[in-house]
Amino acid sequence: MKIIRVSKESERAGAYYVRIRAMMRKHQIPLDAEIDAHDGENCHYLLALDDIYPVATCRWFVVGDAADGVAEIGRVVVLPEYRGQHLGQAVVAEAEKWMREAGCSKAIVSSRVGVEDFYKKLGYRFNENGKPHHDTFQCVYMEKAL
Repeated sequence: MKIIRVSKESERAGAYYVRIRAMMRKHQIPLDAEIDAHDGENCHYLLALDDIYPVATCRWFVVGDAADGVAEIGRVVVLPEYRGQHLGQAVVAEAEKWMREAGCSKAIVSSRVGVEDFYKKLGYRFNENGKPHHDTFQCVYMEKAL
């Protein structure tokens, strides 16, 4: 298994593939809700590959002014047949490393209710003052100092 920082359009397509296959169909998410305004050239993607096959992904982007040092991690997805291999943890860890290299000091997530324990194990804590922006799922706001 290899984790890459996406740098080519074909790799970004792999990230989208994982998201579409694992989330959109299961949760009936429209394409324009899954691929949203945060996606694109100002967003950074991580992709886990099993040989050449994309199997897990996440994205991150700077929130607000870059000088504030806050970035959001999202769309952490692992194909169902690859779950239990800590690939979600691996792509988030690599995203956090990349965020630190980019000068970010805090990571935030809007976690789906029911999967927030995944983020708690990675050191994220609830912030009741946060405002999750997702309409698709009921979410909780979490953050972590980098």
